[in-house]
Amino acid sequence: MLSDSGRIQQIDKTFDSDVLEGKFSNQLFVRLAARGRRFTKVDFKQSIFDTCYLRNCMFDSCDFTGCRFVATSFHGSKFSGCKFEYSTFERTLVDDDILDTECPGPDNLKMRFARTLRMNYQQLGDATAANKAIGVELQASKMHKLKAWRSNESYYRKKYPGGKRVKAFLDWLWFRILDFIWGNGESALKLMRSTAITLIVMSLIDVFAFRDRERVDSYLQALADAPQVFLGTRTPSNYEGPYLTAILIVRLIAFGFFMSIIIKRFNRR
Repeated sequence: MLSDSGRIQQIDKTFDSDVLEGKFSNQLFVRLAARGRRFTKVDFKQSIFDTCYLRNCMFDSCDFTGCRFVATSFHGSKFSGCKFEYSTFERTLVDDDILDTECPGPDNLKMRFARTLRMNYQQLGDATAANKAIGVELQASKMHKLKAWRSNESYYRKKYPGGKRVKAFLDWLWFRILDFIWGNGESALKLMRSTAITLIVMSLIDVFAFRDRERVDSYLQALADAPQVFLGTRTPSNYEGPYLTAILIVRLIAFGFFMSIIIKRFNRR
C-alpha cells in the first residue's frame, strides 16, 4: 500500500554559485548553506529545509509550494514573485516583508500563510512581526468568510452549498460583530469605542426613563453619571434589578476582553 516518495536527501551541502531555473523539488535539505546567491525560477516544491543557512540571498520567481521550513535562517534574504501555497514555517528567521509581497492570492491560502508565519514569529519572540501577521490573517479571514456565503465563484459555491452557505453567513456575521467590538482580540481602541457607545446608550436610557428629555443638561448629566454606574461605583435607586444585572454582565465582559488583549500582548514578548 505504501511506496517510496523518492525524496532526495541533501545533507551539509552548499550553493557555490547562482541558480537559474533549477529543479530541487521533493528534497530534504539539512544544514544547507548559501550566502549572497541569486535563485531565479527555481522549483523547490514539496521540499523540507531543516536547519539551513541562506543569508543575503535573492529568490526571484521561485516555487516553494508545499515546503516546510524548520529552524532555518533567511537573514537578509529577499523574495520576489515566489509561490508559498501550503508552505509552513517553524522557528525560521525570515523578514516580515514577506507578508507584503509574497502572500498567496486566494484568501483562504493567504489566511493560512499568515497564520503559519504568525506562529513562527511568536516562537521567535518577534512581537512586531507577529502583530503584522495577525493583521494580514484577520483581513484575509474576513474576506474568506465573506466570499464563503456571498461570492458566486465556483470554488465557494461547491464547498459551501445549501445549509453550509447559511452557516458561513452566520460565521461571517459573528466575526464582524467581534471585529467591531474589539477587533477580534487585537484592538484596544475598538474596545474603547465599544465602551463609549455603551456609555452613550446608558445615558440615553437614563434620560428617556428618568429625566427631562427636553433639557440639554439632562443628557450631559446622564452622560457624566454613566461611567460611575458602569463601573459600579454608583447604583441609582430608581434602576431596576434586571437593568443593573445587564450592566454588570456587560462590565464583566468588557473587562474580560481588556485583560485578554493585555495578556496576549505580553505573551508575545
